[in-house]
Amino acid sequence: MQIIKKYFPNLNSQQKEQFAEMKDLYEHWNARINLISRKTIGHFYKQHLLHSLGLAKIISFLPNTNIMDAGTGGGFPGLPLAIFFPESHFLLVDSIAKKINAITDIAKNLELKNTHIICKRIENLEERFDFIVSRALTQLPRLVSWTSGKFLKTSQHVLPNGLLCLKGGDLNEELKGFPRAIEYSLKDYFNEIFFESKKVVYLPPD
Repeated sequence: MQIIKKYFPNLNSQQKEQFAEMKDLYEHWNARINLISRKTIGHFYKQHLLHSLGLAKIISFLPNTNIMDAGTGGGFPGLPLAIFFPESHFLLVDSIAKKINAITDIAKNLELKNTHIICKRIENLEERFDFIVSRALTQLPRLVSWTSGKFLKTSQHVLPNGLLCLKGGDLNEELKGFPRAIEYSLKDYFNEIFFESKKVVYLPPD
């Protein structure tokens, strides 16, 4: 937890309690299913929680913002963001039922009131959102295809509605077809070596 407090010193007591409780809940579920990589559970706060909160260094979601976590998997970045932005609304979507069952239980134990979690394919959703977030889900062309037409027209943030993707490594090839994409290096916000090649990619809708 110290690494979270280091970069986000203004958390309230409830947020601190929820973040502190997350590791035990994930260890409980990870012993039953492969919710997150067992190699990384020992670095839970840095590699999962803080990584997810990298998005909070790029944008501060306003109250009543509607956000989808596309292909949430083990609940990242959606659950940490839901704790950090309690007045925003998060829809966590994944097509793997056992993972959805696990993160639904985790969200219930954390008493998160601003999350809705469903088992569904992204491309089959009809809702529209201010922002769609993802973490290492798939190549950008595929994600753009899946999320096409799923953005609200009216923006309320300085950064217009769009995709916010947590990515790693060299993205030159992947971003070739997206000249409007903006890259934010997380090493500019976090000192740890883990973040050296980690980025947030923002892409406005077509």
